[in-house]
Amino acid sequence: MPTVGATTMLDRVAHKRSDPEFVKSKLRAPDARFLLLADLKPVIRSNPERTTARLAWFSFEELTQFGLPAADALFLGVDAKSAGYFALAVTEHRTRHVPGAVEKLRPIVDLRSLAMQGAMSPEELSLCGQARALAQWHDNARCCGHCGGNTLIKDGGWRRKCWACGLEWFPRTDPVVIMLVTDGDRCLLAHEHRYGDKMYSALAGYIEPGEDIEHAVRREVLEETNIKVGQVTYHSSQPWPFPHSLMIGCFGRAERTEITIDSGEIADARWFSRQDARLMLEKRHPEGLHVPGRQAIANALIATFVDGA
Repeated sequence: MPTVGATTMLDRVAHKRSDPEFVKSKLRAPDARFLLLADLKPVIRSNPERTTARLAWFSFEELTQFGLPAADALFLGVDAKSAGYFALAVTEHRTRHVPGAVEKLRPIVDLRSLAMQGAMSPEELSLCGQARALAQWHDNARCCGHCGGNTLIKDGGWRRKCWACGLEWFPRTDPVVIMLVTDGDRCLLAHEHRYGDKMYSALAGYIEPGEDIEHAVRREVLEETNIKVGQVTYHSSQPWPFPHSLMIGCFGRAERTEITIDSGEIADARWFSRQDARLMLEKRHPEGLHVPGRQAIANALIATFVDGA
C-alpha cells in the first residue's frame, strides 16, 4: 500500500505491452524478475527483528523449478536497465507443495500488514500494490460480463478478450473521494464500525456514475453526518489496492457544524481541534484516540490541517 506521493521503481512501457514478442522476450530473459503472490500476499525477505522488509524476487528458472507457471506471469514493467519485472499470482495452497517452501517461499505477508508495519520502502509497496490490484482484477474477470464466455489474457495481463464475442476488458480502478471537512479551526473525523478501537479518520465514499469529485464529497458528507459542505479543494491522490481503488484526497469547508450521523454508515463523528488532531497523529491523545498511519492518505490530509493549511 503505497504512501502518498510514492513513485514506482518501474517504467510500465504501456506502448510495448501489446507486442507479444516483446513481452515474451522480457519474460524469458535471464535478468527477468518475478514477484510471487500467494492468495494475493507477497513473499518477502526480512531481518530477524522484522523491522525491515523487502519483496522477494525470483527468476523464471527458479519458478519453473518450483513447479509454478512462470509463463502466466503478469507484466509490471522494466527497470532502468530494461530488465523485465513480472508478478505471478497463485494460491497459497499451491506454494505449500513446493519442495523447501518453508525456506524459499516464506514468509508470505498481507500487503496491508506490511504497510501498517512501515518496514518496506514506499517504492516496493507501490509496486506490490500494482501487482496485487492487477492480479485481483484477473481473478474477477475470467468470464465476459456481456455473453458469459471465457476471457483470454492479452497485453501481458493488461487486457482480457472474450473468445466468444470479442469484447475487450481492461483493469478497473474505482475512484473514491476521501475528504477532511473543516470549519476553519476544527476538522471532522469519524469512527467507522470496521475500525479498530478508538481510531478516527476522514470520511470517504465511492464516486457514483455521472458524478464529479465535488458533488461526491458533498453528497457523502451530507449522507453520513448531515453536514453541508461548500467549497471543495483537491489535495492529493493515492492508489489503494484493496481491491483496486484510487483515493482522491480533498478538503471541504463546512457550511453548518451540527452533526447527525447515519449509524448504518458510521459509529461516531466529532469535531476535533488542531491540537487534538496533532495528539492523535502522535498517538498521545488523552483518550487514546488515534488516526491512520503514514501509509494512508487520511494521515496526510490531517497532517496538512494540523500544520495550518
